[in-house]
Amino acid sequence: MRYVVGNIYIITTVAVIGGALFGFDIASMSAILGTQQYKCFFNQTGISDGACGGPTSSTQGGISAAMPGGSFVGALISGFITDWMGRKLAIQTGSVIWCIGSAIVCSSFSIGQLVVGRFINGLSVGILSAQVPVYVAELAQPSKRGQVVGAQQWAITWGILIMFYISYGSSFLTGNAAWRLPWGLQMIPAVFLPPRWLAKHDRWEEAHKVLALVHAKGNENAPFVLTELQEIREMVEFERRNADASYLELFKGHMIYRTHVGMFTQIWSQLTGMNVMMLYITYVFGMAGLSGNSNLVASSIQYVINVVCTVAALIWIDRWGRRTPLLVGSTLMMIFMFANAGIMASYGKSAPKGGVDHVAEESWDLSDAPMAAKGVIAMTYLFVASYAPTWGPVSWIYPPELFPLRLRGKAVAVCTASNWIFNFALSYFVPPAFENIKWKTYLVFGVFCFVMTVHVYFCFPETAGKTLEDVEGMFTTPGMRPWKTSVQFQQVRRLEQGEIQSEKMADFQVESAGEKGNAPGTQPV
Repeated sequence: MRYVVGNIYIITTVAVIGGALFGFDIASMSAILGTQQYKCFFNQTGISDGACGGPTSSTQGGISAAMPGGSFVGALISGFITDWMGRKLAIQTGSVIWCIGSAIVCSSFSIGQLVVGRFINGLSVGILSAQVPVYVAELAQPSKRGQVVGAQQWAITWGILIMFYISYGSSFLTGNAAWRLPWGLQMIPAVFLPPRWLAKHDRWEEAHKVLALVHAKGNENAPFVLTELQEIREMVEFERRNADASYLELFKGHMIYRTHVGMFTQIWSQLTGMNVMMLYITYVFGMAGLSGNSNLVASSIQYVINVVCTVAALIWIDRWGRRTPLLVGSTLMMIFMFANAGIMASYGKSAPKGGVDHVAEESWDLSDAPMAAKGVIAMTYLFVASYAPTWGPVSWIYPPELFPLRLRGKAVAVCTASNWIFNFALSYFVPPAFENIKWKTYLVFGVFCFVMTVHVYFCFPETAGKTLEDVEGMFTTPGMRPWKTSVQFQQVRRLEQGEIQSEKMADFQVESAGEKGNAPGTQPV
């Protein structure tokens, strides 16, 4: 007899391994690109003072950008894969692809092979990052949805932290093992690697059992389970009366509003500058005068901050809602970006040819102003602490909540693809930006943070504390004002616990009682 796991937290723990894979890539590249073993093997810039210069900044940008480039493609095709195979098999397919890409990367003997392997890894991350949030969002109760989908971001932070220290430890190895080992080990978690989709394919009995297993410990007559099942049934029947889902439909009529909100949630999460700070943190701290192991250790502290501060979101995100964390996070990040720009402009100078500690060909140097350098490091840590409980988890939580079942898989795929195409662009252009506009790079991201604050306030409605079907009703209500929407956490908790009934549940009971010949209003068996 096969044992079926129904605990939403166990299901989430396994599913979000896909997020950890993304974190592995960020951390391994961040730690490895500063090592002499990596620079000498892929050297393109010659040797000065006995040290290899590594790939040129544009080549390094291309190497880094290969993964998000593949993720863009993977996210787009994930919509077709999940509609064809279901959420779970789509996630398993992504895990297999990751193992293939990691094998190619860790055995690389040329920059071309490294780029191809990272692109294949990107295909995997694109599929997983698009469909894991959909999978867990559809399984979770409304009062826990933010918590379990936000676990995707927490898994990313753990992946970053674990792999950074593995890569840091490997940097003490001699020869190519210093970078081959961490890129080989990152394939291991992938080896271990939903009810609304079942309902959509007329597998109602299975859908009912899954809802009962996850929400009510197997009690198929629990009020909330029956409410959810009825709402899903109504939504599926309504959607079947309309045309089949297509990507084009996301950009038509009233759906384009939701599509723009979902896409910009992911786009703005990149334009905060967070992943740039993670991927090229050794560049940033090199500008602040840190070198060698001091640079790597200081860089690792921000990864610890990222893990710890994300816990706050997992605990309180469903009470905070979605709008408030986004608004607070972008405002704080704007302040810290502008502060970094001001410190660097006031106390820094152009670095000599070869950069600081050979971190970049040309960059900015704060080594003569130690207090200012500490200020940059402090602002960077505060920036990470602001992103971790706000835009980090909410950027994954929000998009799956916006769309109806019929379009959800493809819609989240498009939103996630938006994330990856901007990740690709930033990965490629940030190294040259540090060379050419230096400290003004921080100004660019500070302005982005200001614009996203205004955008969120006027255009992003609150979805926390609502069932996925209730969110659909909110978007189809004429005259909806995002800034007037609110969190309904307590009400939905009472509904889940059976203390109150929704109007749909009452209607469903009356209809069921009439069909069975029972007195109106009695509980169906």
